[in-house]
Amino acid sequence: MIHEKLFRQAEPADIPLVLDFIRQLAEYEHMEQEVTATEELLQYWLFEKHAAEVLFVLTPEGTEAGFALFFHNFSTFLGKAGIFLEDLFVKEKYRGQGYGKALLQKLAQTARNRQCGRLEWNCLDWNTPSINFYRSLNAVPLEEWTTYRLTGQTLDTAAQEADSHDA
Repeated sequence: MIHEKLFRQAEPADIPLVLDFIRQLAEYEHMEQEVTATEELLQYWLFEKHAAEVLFVLTPEGTEAGFALFFHNFSTFLGKAGIFLEDLFVKEKYRGQGYGKALLQKLAQTARNRQCGRLEWNCLDWNTPSINFYRSLNAVPLEEWTTYRLTGQTLDTAAQEADSHDA
């Protein structure tokens, strides 16, 4: 059983650890080449801009077994903020021991305590172990929704087009 005392919020000194978790997640998802995060960027966005939060789940010995990176979003239909779980990752040797479930439950508790309307996240279609895990918690996939993204050059192009309209 994982108890409340086995969670902790990341602090600035944890930035190398956060980056290590991000890299391990990217490796698991076969997306290592997409990681451009640096310690400096994480310092700025997590601890200066407060754009996201990181929660660690700890082993009884105090070792970080997993992490969740999340931030607030907003539902216009609910008229309330929500929590969006950007990343959840448990180190391989700790999987199947309740750490991932504990992280999701802690985030659900955080959402409830902050009076949020929902907790949501994305999952890669091929990630069957995670899909089965989420469904075991009665999480509902939004199969009628597709995530769209502008990033890199496409983001720059859209912004430049807006700039030309503003001029």
